[in-house]
Amino acid sequence: MILQRTLKHSTSISGIGLHSGDRITLKMRPASADTGVVFHRTDGEQTVAIKACAKNVVDTRMATVIGRDGSRVSTIEHFMAALAACGIDNLHVDIDGPEVPVLDGSAAPFIREIQQAGIKSLNSSRRFVAIRKPLEIIEGEKRISIIPSRFFRITFDIAFEHSAISVQQYSMKFSTENFCKEIAPARTFGFLHEVEQLKANGLARGGSLENAVVIDNQGVMNPEGLRFQDEFVRHKILDSFGDFSLLGAPLLGHIRAFKAGHDLNAKLVRKILDNPDHWTYVEFSEQALQEAQRVNTRSFATDLAWSEA
Repeated sequence: MILQRTLKHSTSISGIGLHSGDRITLKMRPASADTGVVFHRTDGEQTVAIKACAKNVVDTRMATVIGRDGSRVSTIEHFMAALAACGIDNLHVDIDGPEVPVLDGSAAPFIREIQQAGIKSLNSSRRFVAIRKPLEIIEGEKRISIIPSRFFRITFDIAFEHSAISVQQYSMKFSTENFCKEIAPARTFGFLHEVEQLKANGLARGGSLENAVVIDNQGVMNPEGLRFQDEFVRHKILDSFGDFSLLGAPLLGHIRAFKAGHDLNAKLVRKILDNPDHWTYVEFSEQALQEAQRVNTRSFATDLAWSEA
């Protein structure tokens, strides 16, 4: 993925909002190079453009929320993970509700919609954020760090005092194929008592066994069971992938996390941006770029020469 990308054709997808319970339609439209991913939030007669980037993150308590001028779009992480996995750098996103539809609780439906719409390469090179020196955040038992790597890799550990989850670890070296097969289908999850408490407070109105893995005292309540034995930690990687896309450029580094969530993800993104001596922008050489334009293939080797921007 040497060149920036967008969609070939506009497409839309509709579903229930996890917290609002409202029916929401999200429309994706192609965008020119260097646009980024921009949400256009319609509320009545008002439409506000909110770029999906770290500076616009306004809440990370239960999901990643971006906002501007009083308008918000919540629960963007699964959708952003799907865009990043497909290498979509530039997109206009029209949305008529306060949150991205939850669909089945994973990134897989978004990826299918993107693939059906088609992906278009643009005549501009991508810039990558390459980590040069480690960064770390520790808050009690929770911690997250990033170290230099030629590739984008996430290693995640979770630990819950419940036999259905217990201790799980997963490590993934990113490729579109790996993400779509191993991570994208993993669903969001929660404990029944937490879901009931959220609903009592007017949240999780759209939550159900159709869009989340729910766990009670006996175990997983979903009649179909899990999609992976370690679906829980895989979903944590999915969330992280979406959260780190808010850097605004693809990442070259190895993220290692223990009991982390949206809050620590966002804090590490900000720490990266606040410490420019720990990273640099890199892009493919002009020769590699010309070759990519000539052959127009997404599987161009990752060993091609790099040049610092």
